[in-house]
Amino acid sequence: MIGLAFAMGTPPGGGAGGVQSGITSMVPLIIMFAIFYFLLIRPQQKKAKEHKALLESLKKGDQVVTAGGMHGKVTAVEDAVVTIEVANGVNIKFNKGHVAAIVEK
Repeated sequence: MIGLAFAMGTPPGGGAGGVQSGITSMVPLIIMFAIFYFLLIRPQQKKAKEHKALLESLKKGDQVVTAGGMHGKVTAVEDAVVTIEVANGVNIKFNKGHVAAIVEK
């Protein structure tokens, strides 16, 4: 029986070192998650919050750029749709989420 315990990799002390080994093997995973959080997840959440604030501040008369690169002036703002005038008398409706930036005059 004793030989079987050694063959399975259990230390002679009853396995208390296995718990310590399990904790130390998780430390690199925790460090990697922290790095991903601070370098990828957190900046992405910050940018999404800024974009949401930009969309909420849209108003008639703003000069905007869409995600596709279309420049124009906002003529109407609804819940999910923005109407943009790209030329005199040419109005195009876009989903509000596709407005990328407000251009300063």
